[in-house]
Amino acid sequence: MAISLQCFLVLICISIFSSTIAATDPPLTLDYYKSTCPNVFDIVKKEMECHVLSDPRNAAFILRLHFHDCFVQGCDGSILLDDTIELQGEKKASTNGLNSLKGFRIIDKIKNKLESECPGIVSCADILTIAARDAVILVGGPYWHVPVGRKDSKTASYDLAMENIPSANEGLLSIIAKFLYQGLSVTDMVALSGAHTIGMARCESFRARIYGDFEATSGKNPVPDSYLSELRSVCPAIIGSGDNNVTAMDNVTPNLFDNSFYHTLLRGEGLLNSDQELYSSLFGIETKSLVQKYAADPVAFFNQFSDSMVKLGNIMNSDRFINGEVRKNCRFVNT
Repeated sequence: MAISLQCFLVLICISIFSSTIAATDPPLTLDYYKSTCPNVFDIVKKEMECHVLSDPRNAAFILRLHFHDCFVQGCDGSILLDDTIELQGEKKASTNGLNSLKGFRIIDKIKNKLESECPGIVSCADILTIAARDAVILVGGPYWHVPVGRKDSKTASYDLAMENIPSANEGLLSIIAKFLYQGLSVTDMVALSGAHTIGMARCESFRARIYGDFEATSGKNPVPDSYLSELRSVCPAIIGSGDNNVTAMDNVTPNLFDNSFYHTLLRGEGLLNSDQELYSSLFGIETKSLVQKYAADPVAFFNQFSDSMVKLGNIMNSDRFINGEVRKNCRFVNT
């Protein structure tokens, strides 16, 4: 009872603080670039088509970048900033995989195209948000409208990256709290976690899981020994050995955006502890129900994922609209 009350009070405080941050709706519109850069959506789409068709993993890279950007200071392109003498970026934070984030060169190329078409107009934050939507579509996922008009930050926050971004071995209640802090609900959290239906995870992120409670969380659906053996061959038990080896988070359709991820959780085969917690945690009554729902109904998953991605993209820091900028180079603040 004491634990439940403590968690309840913590979440109430977080919700109040979060609602204070997001008190002013972001001035984003669908036609923000209608007169200043009318071809922006077509340019982003064409570039994303080239990169995803050449390597489907690029879709997951861009989607992950967008998520990690929005959870730190809002969707302001801070994740794109390189370290300089005067600025510590977010790329080397352990929650960002110590420089394991990829996709920056894709954003650079899109930015260069847009600077040639309409210089100084389209923010890097908007480019990343549009690109994430197109990435999902290109691997079979749903469409959603992307309101635009974001400004790029002149700062980054290594500390907030460490604090705000959920880690692979984090418990369910802690992850829920981090989503609530961003103004996202439990439903949003479970739907957005479905993005793990594409992409890969590093050994360092799932070692504790496959040498820990992997078999226990399978419950009534014992994990085939062959799959677990395969994972352990990719990721040795010794820390520091094979840390950067990767494997798919969805071992059935890793390059297709579908609801297979939720079936993986039902089988107890979630690669990351933070994912399997959605279904197996003792605290996951609501999340377990949602996992079952999205596993049974792909349309419901697609609809909720689209809605939740719009909410994610609307996480804003109102200061950016006053003190933000449109970077000429997404990696550096304008001089």
